[in-house]
Amino acid sequence: MQAVATTELSGLKLLNRGKVRDIYEVDAEHLLLVATDRLSAFDVVLPEPIPGKGIILNQLSLFWFELLAKVSENHLVEADVQHMPAAVRAHANILHGRCTLVKRAKVHPAECIARGYLLGSGWKDYQRSGSVCGIPLPAGLKKNHRFTPALFTPSTKAAAGHDENISFAELTLIVGEPLARELRDRTLAVFEKAREHALGRGVIICDTKFEWGERDGRTILVDEVLTPDSSRFWRKEEADAVLPDGDPPSYDKQVARDWLETCGWDKQAPGPKLPPEISALARQRYIEIYERIAGHPVPCLDD
Repeated sequence: MQAVATTELSGLKLLNRGKVRDIYEVDAEHLLLVATDRLSAFDVVLPEPIPGKGIILNQLSLFWFELLAKVSENHLVEADVQHMPAAVRAHANILHGRCTLVKRAKVHPAECIARGYLLGSGWKDYQRSGSVCGIPLPAGLKKNHRFTPALFTPSTKAAAGHDENISFAELTLIVGEPLARELRDRTLAVFEKAREHALGRGVIICDTKFEWGERDGRTILVDEVLTPDSSRFWRKEEADAVLPDGDPPSYDKQVARDWLETCGWDKQAPGPKLPPEISALARQRYIEIYERIAGHPVPCLDD
């Protein structure tokens, strides 16, 4: 499969080229989100894409949007490129399986993170302060401690550079207390529903981040949902074998992060090329996590 590193769709206005997604205006009410095969790590887009990665991300988001529809409304309008407007259909050969037509929404200025385990930046925060994003925690917790219920830990949405973890109190200053409470409650409700489903498929969702927006006065789920780019996943059987003292293998882009931490890179652009075996391993793990969670092969990946 040939990788899609970037898109140039004539007849459509490019609004933004993010780390992974290209966003086009379709009309006054709709956007086209295109999941490319770009891989970012430490807020830097790496020089070589992973073939088919965008399709996997897009298809997994579509699976979750359908599963979680009863928990939260979302921005999805159409996922079949052949049922989209003519300007989109003209690029069907590039877009097949990797694009969604969505409602335009006013995106709220915060990443809404649900943490099921104490790891990543949360673990570093706890080691330093005994808390995570302003939430005091008991002394003596170990890395990979399971939170029941999950913690809600928002962060800023940086236009460039790194997002910054913030407290719930800081979130209320940004969006107001009523919306902050709604974002917290919606984030945790969606996370718990997804965590329950994934566990039944032998997958542990360690943490994830959601984005929410406002449409017609209602808060809806937007962007990607519970993908290996926005979440940490473990296989349950591997986690059971090594927890609480060990670190289970990750089935997400942590595979790439782990190699990048050891290669001498200063985490400034441009990033290094991943070795072929690391790129292949990341792709294989993205596929496996999809197949476990959805229960079938990734649609469109080999078309």
